[in-house]
Amino acid sequence: MGFAAQVRELTRVDHRAAQNATYFDSLLAGQLDRSGYAALFEQLYVVYQTLEEAAEAMRDDPVAGPFVVDELHRLPRITADLAFLHGPDWASRIAPSEATRQYQARLREVAFTWPAGFVAHHYTRYLGDLSGGQVMVRALRRSFGFDEDGVRFFLFPGLEPRAFKQHYRDLLDAAPWDEVERQRFLDEVSWAYRLNTAMLDEVGRTVVRSSAA
Repeated sequence: MGFAAQVRELTRVDHRAAQNATYFDSLLAGQLDRSGYAALFEQLYVVYQTLEEAAEAMRDDPVAGPFVVDELHRLPRITADLAFLHGPDWASRIAPSEATRQYQARLREVAFTWPAGFVAHHYTRYLGDLSGGQVMVRALRRSFGFDEDGVRFFLFPGLEPRAFKQHYRDLLDAAPWDEVERQRFLDEVSWAYRLNTAMLDEVGRTVVRSSAA
């Protein structure tokens, strides 16, 4: 079993917890309005702004640099989706929750100076987006009638998902980490999934409170 396959297997529980967040259940079931949907991007904006700043810091690193692929970058697409959903004052809506601030703090702690830490967070975010994007697009188009505006975050023009994910796994398999560093990487992937789940849970609670008000 290659290292990429080990990562997938050994972090499966944390991955499933993130996938099964109540917020996504509600979103996919068509139970949220546009404001409830936009609440997700208000938090993801903070996460991706930080992660993509880290990508620039890591671009020339011999190990982390090959993972930096401009076609993956989500921040311009989050900005476009927020502008579509909220209008020109979208930036005034960006207010990170406590869970998002903790997520951002961890990114700042590890993703700018530790190559494997950067890759751990990069892996959990972008491969998840690439894998689940088409499912989300279909559900959101059913719920809201979107075409491209409103779902740009989930679209990856210029990338063929299957081929790119294999390329990404090949990079993980080839990463020159010893067993200690591989374990640190696995621990950070699990931590990244838990931070993401906490953020999603907080978004879900906020949306419920707003709906009840």
